[in-house]
Amino acid sequence: MTDERYKEKLTPEAFAVCRLAATERPFTGKYNDHWLAGNYHCACCECPLFSSETKFNAGCGWPSFYDCLADNVKYLEDLTHNMVRVEIQCKHCDSHLGHVFDDGPAPTGKRYCVNSLSLVFEHDLAG
Repeated sequence: MTDERYKEKLTPEAFAVCRLAATERPFTGKYNDHWLAGNYHCACCECPLFSSETKFNAGCGWPSFYDCLADNVKYLEDLTHNMVRVEIQCKHCDSHLGHVFDDGPAPTGKRYCVNSLSLVFEHDLAG
């Protein structure tokens, strides 16, 4: 999709996060303190990205997961803001999701720190 199509689909805030790599303020996202069973999908292309089964409270102010679904997340070096980080994007549409860090819980030791605005939640009615 083009940026014009994404501007039609997303709110201005979600567009800034997903397409321009902005970051929502900590503790403001709707999925930060969200604990229903289901999957979190890309807000841009609806690709499944994270399961509620891997969500944990990292206390950082953003939804955090210790693993991603399938192979739907890609990793890029991010040298912005005088830091060395690993940016995570949706592998299917290049939407900016957040960053991944090596300070998460077992079994992966990873913390996928994700902007709520980059996600849509699909509730598991059986869960």
